[in-house]
Amino acid sequence: MADTTGKALFIAEKPSVAKEFAKALKYNMKNNDGYMESNEAVITWCVGHLVTMSYPEVYNDALKAWNFNTLPFIPDEYLYEVIESSKKQFNIVSGLLNRKDIETIYVCTDSGREGEYIYRLVERLAKVEGKQRRRVWIDSQTEEEILRGIREAKDLSAYDDLSDAAYLRAQEDYLMGINFSRVLTLKYGRALQNYLRAEKRPVVAVGRVMTCVLGMVVIREREIRSFNKTPFYRVPGVFCLEDKKINAEWKSVEGSRYFNSPLLYNEKGFKKKEDAEKLITELGGQGPDENGSYSTDKKAQLLKSEKKTEKKNAPLLYNLAELQNTCSKMFKISPDETLQIAQELYEKKLTTYPRTDARVLSTPVAKVIDHNIKGLCSYPQCAGYAKDVLDKGLYKDLAKSRYVNDKQITDHYAIIPTGQGFGALNSVSPTAAKVFELIVRRFLAIFYPPQTFLKLGMEILLEGEHFFASFKVQQSAGWYAVSRCSFQTDKAKEEKNEEKDEEEVVVDPAFLELLSKIKKGVEMDCAGLSIKEGETKPPSRYNSGSMILAMENAGQLIEDEELRAQIKGSGIGTSATRAGILEKLVTKKYLALNKKTQIISPTQLGEMIFDVVRYSIGSLLNPKLTASWELGLSGVADGSVSTEEYRKKLNGFVTKHTENVKQLENAGELRKCFDYAAAYYKKK
Repeated sequence: MADTTGKALFIAEKPSVAKEFAKALKYNMKNNDGYMESNEAVITWCVGHLVTMSYPEVYNDALKAWNFNTLPFIPDEYLYEVIESSKKQFNIVSGLLNRKDIETIYVCTDSGREGEYIYRLVERLAKVEGKQRRRVWIDSQTEEEILRGIREAKDLSAYDDLSDAAYLRAQEDYLMGINFSRVLTLKYGRALQNYLRAEKRPVVAVGRVMTCVLGMVVIREREIRSFNKTPFYRVPGVFCLEDKKINAEWKSVEGSRYFNSPLLYNEKGFKKKEDAEKLITELGGQGPDENGSYSTDKKAQLLKSEKKTEKKNAPLLYNLAELQNTCSKMFKISPDETLQIAQELYEKKLTTYPRTDARVLSTPVAKVIDHNIKGLCSYPQCAGYAKDVLDKGLYKDLAKSRYVNDKQITDHYAIIPTGQGFGALNSVSPTAAKVFELIVRRFLAIFYPPQTFLKLGMEILLEGEHFFASFKVQQSAGWYAVSRCSFQTDKAKEEKNEEKDEEEVVVDPAFLELLSKIKKGVEMDCAGLSIKEGETKPPSRYNSGSMILAMENAGQLIEDEELRAQIKGSGIGTSATRAGILEKLVTKKYLALNKKTQIISPTQLGEMIFDVVRYSIGSLLNPKLTASWELGLSGVADGSVSTEEYRKKLNGFVTKHTENVKQLENAGELRKCFDYAAAYYKKK
């Protein structure tokens, strides 16, 4: 694999990954301090970040003290330094990079923006010159994939745009963090300290993504507080045909006495109970009896009956955000815990690269997908389905399906099982084993036909008013049968897989068949009318999983996966950073995370920081604007936005808002905001 004229140096991101490369290369490697070596090659590792950006005081000692006069701080040339705790490994890697017998450097850090940045910083400080550098880009740590990545490695320069985006992302977080945190702390820190009666002046920690996420949580909390419940009253009826009872509900349609009436809350209900009672009286209703039912001797008739088949396709594959959302709901674990599990499964060769935004596969992978499926025949929980897919050739048309789309893939395709490494399942936690089963079942489901339902809709006319009923029955389980995990209870399976629709009643096939034979115009008895009281519900608090989805979709919690796919690429943060951002907000005590429910809510300090930002650099709270920065970085990575253009925009933004904060005089407005928030945090 390596050049024969000189040694090859392989640089991984972690020791565990380096070992996998050593196994795949099959060289006679000897262990040394911080690296392995054979006659053909040397393998070493970075242990994550070895290099970081220097603090302002490194540029000038006067910048150590926080002072309005030194802000904004925007260096012409950025300085970098080796992390103190990593100096030993950096010196080892640096020495190897510059060794005379090393001709070719294979960059094997994680295949993404952050992995690129980790290596480029090391190379920069090591001052490497005159070496051939090749980039290994892999989607899993199986032997075949590692060897393919080495064989097809491109010149490192092919990833220069990605490297530029990585540098700019770090510089952006650095500039906004240092300038905005310093200027806001200098401006408002004392007011926060006095109000909270704190011993120390709180630091107003601000970040491009972090502050936006804080804003989303606080805004949602305030929407819940200000929400006023609105009661409404619906009118259901029970209609009889022979021995069959049909539950239907009144709806105001054209021709109704109440069509577009101001008395309605919506087309299905009234604002006041007395108006619902009036409708029942107009329909001949008498009562109510002790059960709240109104009797009527008026006859109804079947106006319309429609039967149709509905198909529901298997969901798209997991990306990291989707997996984090599922695990938050199913196992009540945080996004960071899910990421750690996904990373472990990847490092144990069980699954493909986890830090991905894609939910589809690439065309080349689709062509050899039978390899993954064959491997799953050795996975007891799903072996039957894997064999079924192979025996029936269900995988052969995968490339033509919605689950393969090269245009929706940037760095990596969706998370899928490799079909290898099952022995490692004995060494993972019970939760990790369940997460793996989720990934396997989501993968196998895409090869199966849609789940189909037979739906029947009925429209019943009573005294000129229309009542509607809807029924459905599953005709074919299709992929749905594959998706049921071995560890789920019947209730959990139902919650996970059934979409609740209060207008639809799930019935058995025999009942639906009888109903479908009823002819239009047939007369029916009304067994009773009633009033069903309901009330509007406030918006729900974010949980850790729904927050990750909202971040992925620029602040919109979009449940429809087709719609989510359409706006892909405009999210807040990246798949690699979102869990860490949430974790940081909780650590700083700006947000509170209930570990049992994974519900997220703001703290009093978090709300106060939100108001400080709202009255000073309010644009940081705008999810769409924050997402546009990430989109800009994607533009730099694909070469459509120049580094100079992006840096000019960034420097201008930081300068403008830092100078603006210095001039502000808004202590009175903030005091009112602090008082408002404090009322919800009074100690009992």
